[in-house]
Amino acid sequence: MTMKCDTFPFVWMTFTEEPGHDHEDELADFEELLGRGTRFVLLTEDAPTKEHEHTHDERKRMALWMKKHKGSLRHLVAAMIVVEQKPLKRVAIKSFGPAFQAFWGYPIVVASGREEALAVASDLLSDR
Repeated sequence: MTMKCDTFPFVWMTFTEEPGHDHEDELADFEELLGRGTRFVLLTEDAPTKEHEHTHDERKRMALWMKKHKGSLRHLVAAMIVVEQKPLKRVAIKSFGPAFQAFWGYPIVVASGREEALAVASDLLSDR
């Protein structure tokens, strides 16, 4: 996972893993975003798939990290917006929403295109 933060508070993520990537670095990047103390939105055009599954140790570290930062996640991450053009995949992502939010503390939203995703992100950030 990589995060492109140059358009903050719109943070574009990609789940394509580079050889030799380090999940600890990914969590440190996420923690840096939380450390800014400003609400933001995560956006992605490539939602994680089965190929993106983590090892048991990685899942355990991620769960511990998430538990430690759950308050900040709930307060600062307005949502993760997934851009998905295929209607069936959008339905599948939406059905995963409650479990996603229960774990991460913020909702997952689906948009059919990049422009819609940015409009939803703007609306979410202006709601506060």
